[in-house]
Amino acid sequence: MASHDGVDHLPQLSAAPPFPVDYNDEKVAGRALEKRHSSDSSLGVQLEAASDDDEETVFVNGEPVIRTGRDVSRYLIDARDDGDPAVTFRSLFIGTVSAGLGAALCQIYLFKPVQMPVSTVFLLLLIYTVGIAWAKYIPRKEWVEGTRLAPLGPLFHFVNPGEFQIKQHVISSLVASTAAYGSAAVSNFAVQRLYYDTNVEATTAVLATFSTACFGYGLVGLLRPLTVYPSGMVYWGVRPGTNLPLALHLDSKANAKRLQFFWTAFAGMFCFEIIPSYIFPLLNGFNIICLATQNAPSDARDVITNLFGGANGNEGLGFGGISLDWQYIGSQFMSYPLIQQANSWIGYAICYIAIMGIYYTNAWNSKNFPMLSSSLFAQNGTLYNQQFVYGDTFQLNETALEIIGLPAITGSNAWASLGANLSIGGLIAHCFFFWGPDVVESFKQARAKTQPDPHWQVLNKNYKEVPWWWYTTLLAFSFFAGLIVVFKGQTTLPWWSYIVALILGTLVTPFSTLLYARMGNGITTNQLMKMVAGAVNPGKPVANLYFSMWSHDIVSTSIGLAADLKLGQYLKIPPRVMFLTQIWGTLLGALVNYVVMISVVDAQRDILLDPRGTNVWSGQYVQSLNSAAVTWSLAKQLYGPHGPYICIPLGLLFGVVPTAIQWAIAKRWPVVGGVRVDSVVLPIIYMCSYWMSVGVTSVIWSSIIVGLVSQLWLRQYHPGWFKKHNYILGGALDGGAQVMIFVLSFAVFGTSGAPRPFPAWAGNPAKGNVDYCNGNGALE
Repeated sequence: MASHDGVDHLPQLSAAPPFPVDYNDEKVAGRALEKRHSSDSSLGVQLEAASDDDEETVFVNGEPVIRTGRDVSRYLIDARDDGDPAVTFRSLFIGTVSAGLGAALCQIYLFKPVQMPVSTVFLLLLIYTVGIAWAKYIPRKEWVEGTRLAPLGPLFHFVNPGEFQIKQHVISSLVASTAAYGSAAVSNFAVQRLYYDTNVEATTAVLATFSTACFGYGLVGLLRPLTVYPSGMVYWGVRPGTNLPLALHLDSKANAKRLQFFWTAFAGMFCFEIIPSYIFPLLNGFNIICLATQNAPSDARDVITNLFGGANGNEGLGFGGISLDWQYIGSQFMSYPLIQQANSWIGYAICYIAIMGIYYTNAWNSKNFPMLSSSLFAQNGTLYNQQFVYGDTFQLNETALEIIGLPAITGSNAWASLGANLSIGGLIAHCFFFWGPDVVESFKQARAKTQPDPHWQVLNKNYKEVPWWWYTTLLAFSFFAGLIVVFKGQTTLPWWSYIVALILGTLVTPFSTLLYARMGNGITTNQLMKMVAGAVNPGKPVANLYFSMWSHDIVSTSIGLAADLKLGQYLKIPPRVMFLTQIWGTLLGALVNYVVMISVVDAQRDILLDPRGTNVWSGQYVQSLNSAAVTWSLAKQLYGPHGPYICIPLGLLFGVVPTAIQWAIAKRWPVVGGVRVDSVVLPIIYMCSYWMSVGVTSVIWSSIIVGLVSQLWLRQYHPGWFKKHNYILGGALDGGAQVMIFVLSFAVFGTSGAPRPFPAWAGNPAKGNVDYCNGNGALE
């Protein structure tokens, strides 16, 4: 599936539920129930009292259905603050070790056919188990009081201060999850290693990763009144990371059952995952159409494979396929609100139609190339010899270009680029038209310190905020670190272009963060960065890589770190502790990413360079980075007025106009056909309309089913079970699958040596695609 940034609920969610509700019955039930408000007795801070919005809260079996940011603040998260210590040797040690695991998993998945996030719920529960055991079994100060070892009491207390409390748990988890975000700089180094035979020097690697990560963090610190403080900035993806620590530490009576449930599900998935991922890979993309048409004519098999195949990388669109491989399904759809998922379904439908239509109408000469691929091709369909065109200087040789000709991309790749630009245009327009008033109001509240969010009120009263100059100082250090890389590293990037990249990332960050905060997922904005890079650095693909790295990594890092700041606000982590913790996790993660990247690239180089890859390894992510860098370095020839891909840059404008029209309609007719007009989020639809342009695509239908079961059936009809078990189950399944993949990656998949494939049998065919869709010469 296409790689992406990350979105959640609309600002006016309180006015419209994301699913049909019979208000006549639910209002009566809601009024009959006493509203439950959590409070902190020591501070006298109470969640907002009942207001007009209470009438919109829906209750099922006495449990509120969580739909809006205000619902989350009122009913889902306790506003108490026990004032327990956050930073201890134990919390930092456990967090650092867990960060190594999280960062390694993150980097491994960048070289998979589907890029999956590391489960924060799994990390939370793993850390909780280790922390509880540490507190119980490591010697404590009390054990040696009154004995000859009493002088060692302070040392024992330093190592084991006693109960493993909620803030220590959260700090450990934040270090680990921050490290697991990944680093755009490390991905760039992988591209240089694969396509330009350049081994980036250690100094360049360290300074570049520090610059990209910490500049984004400095920026999000300045934007926190807009992107963190308000209740509407929910960051739905952090809800499991918020609810679970509260449940584990504040409701200890039920902990034994929760942990038993988690570890049972974890163990079950850990044992099961080896079956679809190694022993029986047919289960990753079971499609009855593929199995029933093996003897069809060759031309028919090609069409069937393109539409229904999807278990192997870049095989086909996976229409109707069912996957049982949880490493690719994941629990994200157990967190995304149903309104966001409904928008994505529209995008998926468009994707099937668009990519098949583009290929079979031969748009952009699509039939000369594979239907799905992110590689660069010559006009005759062979892989493009970019080394001949750019040489050892990594700059365009006009004479060589005339000899070899312009590169080409597949129709699906062109559609993905167009869809990305439509998303960016739609995102900017959506933020401006639909969310503009909320932005202004958030800054006014922050300046006057009247922000109504109860969790922010507790945090602001109890702890010192991080001074603005901390963030500006971090920005300054990050800027100069990057400047050293530009002057001393192998970047070919002019200093002034570096500054343009930072300005561009700074301008885009608020828009992307707003969308992610409200919708729980986001859209790919790096296409815009690549376009600008090509305009300011013509003929320099490596310079474009670094331009995109700085401009885009600011955005992606800001989103992740803003989500962590929101988690800290929900759980009352002192802001200054958050500041230091996140920097440590970010730098630690980049180091582990770099080590794992070198290991995988060196061991799997040929597969990562292959346009298709396998069902285990794929270079689609680094291929797309390289393809974009090369093609946008030829922006005038390829994307200019007379170029074959002129419509791609125009997608920015095409994305703005429909959203402006939608806003005008929403002002005049808020509801059309029973659907609120503002609940249609065009940027998400555009993004999902190219979701199957690369990678393993057989997981889409399984992901939809998981989302419906969780967010429709459980959330609406069994909200009590949903609140207690939904995220624990998702984290357990993610953790079990990802730990098994971590083990298999080094044991049999060849992360650090030769792979050891499972013996061939019917569920693991020796030839062709594992789902038996064997068109397009798969058996040759």
